[in-house]
Amino acid sequence: MNALATRVLVVDDEPAIRRLLRGSLSRAGHEVIEAGDARAALSALAIDKPDLVLLDLGLPDRDGLELIPLIKATGAALLVVSARDATDEKVSALDLGADDYVTKPFDTEEVHARIRVALRSRLSRMAEEPVVKIGPITVDLSARRVMRDGVEVHLAPKEYAFLAQLCRHPGRVVSHAALLRAVWGAGHETDVEYLRVAVRGVRRKLENGEVEHSVIRNEPGVGYRLVTD
Repeated sequence: MNALATRVLVVDDEPAIRRLLRGSLSRAGHEVIEAGDARAALSALAIDKPDLVLLDLGLPDRDGLELIPLIKATGAALLVVSARDATDEKVSALDLGADDYVTKPFDTEEVHARIRVALRSRLSRMAEEPVVKIGPITVDLSARRVMRDGVEVHLAPKEYAFLAQLCRHPGRVVSHAALLRAVWGAGHETDVEYLRVAVRGVRRKLENGEVEHSVIRNEPGVGYRLVTD
């Protein structure tokens, strides 16, 4: 059994590629989930919570590059496996947060090696993630769990990713551009309305209407700060 055996989501519109990867990954001890398009991939992300995603960029219903920030916001490791071999495509995928990039046709042993590296990096990052406490609220970044008064609070993926970014810089202002880039990806640095929606959702779920004790402070025109005092 692979010491790093884990749940892997394979996103590819070619059934033959999915079968090849499923067989190879299953033999290595991984649990494999398949998705043939972006819609199925997003559903699997929410329901199955994979530890690692193998992502093809040429999906029938959406460009795979658009999925990268959404996948990374869940905390999963991400390996792009694509026939696109242009340098600018690789750079774009890596800039958006992909852990690695493999071009088709690929050698399965190389894919396994890169998976092992990506999973080790993910485990290392998780081990370094802190537990942040703000009054009755606890955010465990390694477990991706938010609690208030001992009861788990369920945040939407973007809400959690936004809150996690603030928790990694407690008490400090994080700029609009930095938050948008980290949560929604490069190219969204000016979409400030996305942040307003996320803030409203987090406040509604965490503050129980206690506006005077808001855990998120708006710094107008600059960004947001997690209130820790």
